[in-house]
Amino acid sequence: MKLFEIAEILKSKDNFEILTHNYPDGDCIGSGIALALALNKLGKNTRVIFTDKPGKFDYLFKALPERDFEAEYVVSVDVADEKLLGDNKKIYEGKIDLCIDHHRSNVIAAENKYVDSDAAAAGEIIFELLPLLEVEPDRDIANALYTAISTDTGCFRYANTTSKTLRIAASLLEIGCDSGCINKEMFETKTKRRLELEKEILENLIYCADGKCAIIYTTKAMTEGLSDDETEGIASIPRQIEGVKMGITVREKEKDFKISVRTNEDVDACKFCAQFGGGGHIAASGCSIKGTLESVLESLVKAAEEYL
Repeated sequence: MKLFEIAEILKSKDNFEILTHNYPDGDCIGSGIALALALNKLGKNTRVIFTDKPGKFDYLFKALPERDFEAEYVVSVDVADEKLLGDNKKIYEGKIDLCIDHHRSNVIAAENKYVDSDAAAAGEIIFELLPLLEVEPDRDIANALYTAISTDTGCFRYANTTSKTLRIAASLLEIGCDSGCINKEMFETKTKRRLELEKEILENLIYCADGKCAIIYTTKAMTEGLSDDETEGIASIPRQIEGVKMGITVREKEKDFKISVRTNEDVDACKFCAQFGGGGHIAASGCSIKGTLESVLESLVKAAEEYL
């Protein structure tokens, strides 16, 4: 579908539920909230559905009005697969009317779908949607979109950052987004407990594939008492090491291990994760693996050595 067709559909409906994925990141949260605020400006009712609301994004959550209404149209934003809906999967499986995403691995079978894998973030798509909706973005929308785009580009450092990305960011600055405060909160502020976690992570770092791959992990014991805010961003640590082409982060969850893969140069993270049933982007992808920590690490080391 064309983006203007998506805009026409949104204009024709009144009551929306906007779905986000499990363990929501800045792009997912920012894009969902920006779309909700834009539709509110058109007199629509919106409700953004979260499985979790990380405290570091409170400045965005505060902008959302609470409204009681019966939803007639379900939109997913930045969700590549229904299984990523977490606890909400049972409620919304097969019920997504419109999917807006930027993951090339998207497999959602919505009646209406718009996927732009060239977009650095879903926030870029929402920004381009605004004029088609005839919505003038305000400061709250600008903050949401700046959060979305800056977090998915590593504060405009990752290879997915394009000239269009920077032009959009400039437009959001002109609108009046709080870029300085957002940058400090998202990229510069760490708690003492987070620094202790990083120390423990580095002590257990694993190299494989002749040093071209670095693997880090966290267990539930290591992160006990830490909020999701305090563990956000650890996936970028192994990729920053000199000579490393692929960084893998393993995080123990309740029923499995969440795997985040970040790559440099020409290594395809999405293709690597596909062998474990996951996907995402060329430079940033993920998957989940069941087993013990030892078996998961063994599988990843073997796969990385074969892949690299």
